[in-house]
Amino acid sequence: MQEEIKKKQLAILGSTGSIGTQTLEVVSENETLFEVYALTANNQVDLLIEQARKYQPEMVAIGNEAHYLKLKNALADLPIKVFAGADSIAQVAEMQPIDIVLTAMVGYSGLKPTMNAIKAGKIIALANKETLVVAGELICDLAAKHNVSILPVDSEHSAIFQCLAGEGNNPIEKLILTASGGPFRTKTITELGHVSSAEALKHPNWEMGAKITIDSASLMNKGFEIIEAKWLFGVTPEQIEVVVHPQSIIHSMVQFADGSIKAQLGMPDMKLPIQYALTYPDRLKTNFPRFDFNLCSQFTFERPDMERFRNLSYAYYAMEKGGNMPCILNAANEVVVAEFLKNKIGFLQMSDIIEDVLMKAQFVEKPTYDDYVKTDELVRILTMELI
Repeated sequence: MQEEIKKKQLAILGSTGSIGTQTLEVVSENETLFEVYALTANNQVDLLIEQARKYQPEMVAIGNEAHYLKLKNALADLPIKVFAGADSIAQVAEMQPIDIVLTAMVGYSGLKPTMNAIKAGKIIALANKETLVVAGELICDLAAKHNVSILPVDSEHSAIFQCLAGEGNNPIEKLILTASGGPFRTKTITELGHVSSAEALKHPNWEMGAKITIDSASLMNKGFEIIEAKWLFGVTPEQIEVVVHPQSIIHSMVQFADGSIKAQLGMPDMKLPIQYALTYPDRLKTNFPRFDFNLCSQFTFERPDMERFRNLSYAYYAMEKGGNMPCILNAANEVVVAEFLKNKIGFLQMSDIIEDVLMKAQFVEKPTYDDYVKTDELVRILTMELI
């Protein structure tokens, strides 16, 4: 009699966002391999209810406590445990039966749950880049201490991870992260001064949540990715290059000491890196769209313009400075993006304010977890004052 395959138990933190919903699609397509143990969301209670009824997890948690009663009442006929509050989400991440924690929460909020999951020895499928941006050294030290694997879900970092598979200790000369350039790649500084949040939300190639789409338009997303790459792959800032590749078919590349470059290609579909992280080291057959070379006559590459898109240069500065500077960068960016989405400030003003904050916020060279918490809190206040 054939032994039944034990399903991997998943906790999806941020299940109602773009990555979370696509992860659930991957689960639906591989029901013999995965089971959803826990789902969490911050505000989208109606979608969380719908997901909970469909996937029947052991537990759900909503960050915004105002939605607790609605969630609890909607699931009262099911044996699902219901929790609320940021602390509950952090506790859900460490539950004993969970095998993999996919962290797809937006921004700084993903830090504490990821730390808890690492301490509990869970495999981390990391889609929340801000966790490594804010506290990369802390997270990497924790992962090493608890012997925990961090598998990248970002398409660029997944691409690098795939390029490094089988390379052993072959020295890396350079990591080349590709960027689409976003919706404003060809706009002048003058034109950028008048773009709206609605225009910024129209990404040419990828379907993502509002925050990450704005970050992509301003190249802050790419800035965060270079900081994340530094920690994930143990390279120096000088070894990370960004290349604008508007077609978004080459997801990133690795250049080795012999000059050889390996690239990972594919359609711009987040389900592929999500599935690879969940099934690593195996590759499962999918019905995802295939790239057709006959339909793409050329790949183009160009240098990112750091005068028009200053956020990328600020990210390099924060990465080189170290300490709590990336945490300062992230907190300031979260605030300005939220204000831009409300049409309170302009597109270029986001970078003006971030630059001001980087100069004015208190620098801590060797931050503890408490320093990160304090930095995040104070920088948000400072940023709002500057706005």
